[in-house]
Amino acid sequence: MARAQSMTNEEKVFRHKGILYPTIMSPVENLEALKTLEARQEDVVLVAYPKCGFNWMESVLQKIMTTATGKIFVLAPPHMEFMSPDKQKALAQEASPRLMATHLHPDEMHPSFREKKAKTLVMWRNPKDTLVSFYHFMNKNPVLPNVEWDKFFSDFMSGEVIYGSYFDHAEAWEKLFNDPTVKMITFEDMKEDLTRGIRDVSRFFGFSLTEEQIQTISGQSTFGAMKENANNTHGKLSSVTFRKGEVGDWKNHLSEAQSQQMDEEFNKRLAGTKLGALLRYDSHCK
Repeated sequence: MARAQSMTNEEKVFRHKGILYPTIMSPVENLEALKTLEARQEDVVLVAYPKCGFNWMESVLQKIMTTATGKIFVLAPPHMEFMSPDKQKALAQEASPRLMATHLHPDEMHPSFREKKAKTLVMWRNPKDTLVSFYHFMNKNPVLPNVEWDKFFSDFMSGEVIYGSYFDHAEAWEKLFNDPTVKMITFEDMKEDLTRGIRDVSRFFGFSLTEEQIQTISGQSTFGAMKENANNTHGKLSSVTFRKGEVGDWKNHLSEAQSQQMDEEFNKRLAGTKLGALLRYDSHCK
């Protein structure tokens, strides 16, 4: 944070293989080191486009794994791309199962994640609320550039935001929708029935939990409970990481023309796909 104070907005991001990344959190040496960070079949992998409920699900997974294995998983481990080369080497020596987490596009992940068939949970959120949450995150996080709404909307739609295009990520994962080692869930479904979501995720990764344990994890993992405990888990970034956690906040931000533009993009890119159906776009974005 101290370093960010002396940086311009332009200096806070850089381009790597055509995609924008945050300079402080994911410097190029981290991204280059990921070329040698290989997956194992036993890994628990969490992937999400930014602001799709990633930190929430990360905490849920930690609770599931700690309860099921008795191994303490340090809360809020950094995303793989946030880890220095030395920390990546340390992760490579960790005993299984390891919790691996990333915002990376699937094509930027090491090929071993698919080759070793590491089970991967992909978290999604409707694109309109993702956009709004992303906008506020950019303006609240001191290590990221401040953005103006209309410009950020245009950049989001064209993929000129950190980690690239939401729809590019979605189309890439849609190709793996029927892969038995990949499970996709949505922020909205987790909000609707958290207990069911925890039960399904535990079953997918092969973690055996009693119904009592599932209920306990659910009680500790509501968005409200997570936000209340955020100072302990995320420190100075607590207010940045957990904002509203609502479904439908986009209605307070998007103009009618912007909403229509998003509808058109969704129809062009995801309508009629399995992931498109999972997102329940008409329910959450109309």
